[in-house]
Amino acid sequence: MSELTLAATPNAGAWARRHTVDVLQRWRFPAEGIEVARLLVSELATNAIQHAQPTEPSEAAAAGSAGVGTIVLRLWPTDGGIILAVSDPDPRPPAPRAHDASASGGRGLVLIQAMANRWGYSPTQPHPGKIVWAEIPARPNSALGERGFGGRQAPMLIGRVLTGLREL
Repeated sequence: MSELTLAATPNAGAWARRHTVDVLQRWRFPAEGIEVARLLVSELATNAIQHAQPTEPSEAAAAGSAGVGTIVLRLWPTDGGIILAVSDPDPRPPAPRAHDASASGGRGLVLIQAMANRWGYSPTQPHPGKIVWAEIPARPNSALGERGFGGRQAPMLIGRVLTGLREL
């Protein structure tokens, strides 16, 4: 298992992606699985960063003068893949947004639902917060094809999304 605690700042997503790639390469995870893990960690971390920020002035004071929270990234291998988990201090469950084609964000959970074998969340104990996790297979392209995307569409979708991610 690997664990990384990050300040919930805008660059935490980049650090989470780098850490994920480094760890999965050391674990000799297949390259196509690493790319999907990189994308999903980016989505999980982005959501966690947003939810780690205090919403009330009293919460900011309790979190410290800067008001910056933390997120924790955990990776652990399974028999056929890997589980990616990111925790944040917000106890509210993740909620997919209504589809809005013109919105610049809000598609993270849709991507996770589409690309993970399964995903979910659980509350953290004893402190308030949650862990959002996703399980991906080592060979995601074949798994996505079996789940109805069609053999050729899944790699094309992954490629378009990864190209957009690299441009960030």
